[in-house]
Amino acid sequence: MDDTPQKITTLVGREVYSNEGVFVGEVADLRVDLTERQAVTGLALTQLNDELFSDIVGGKRGVILPYRWVRSVGDVILVNDVTLHDVIEQMTRPNGEDEDSVLA
Repeated sequence: MDDTPQKITTLVGREVYSNEGVFVGEVADLRVDLTERQAVTGLALTQLNDELFSDIVGGKRGVILPYRWVRSVGDVILVNDVTLHDVIEQMTRPNGEDEDSVLA
């Protein structure tokens, strides 16, 4: 395998699947922390799996998954199992929304 660093923009357009093989969505954009960590902190997904997100997305354009959920990146991106419960918890934290997982 080639260890040459890749541009982060190569992630845009890749399909995202759970580690169980369930389609989650497609990467439309990235959330990047340029001040402190200087790293990708989230994947903005569109073309979402309706079975996972239809009840919570409504008319919104997509969701942002925390990059810490990413297990591997290749031709597709694998993330830890994404369940509706996980996403709802992340979006409804007391005192506002979790900065790593909000509706786009």
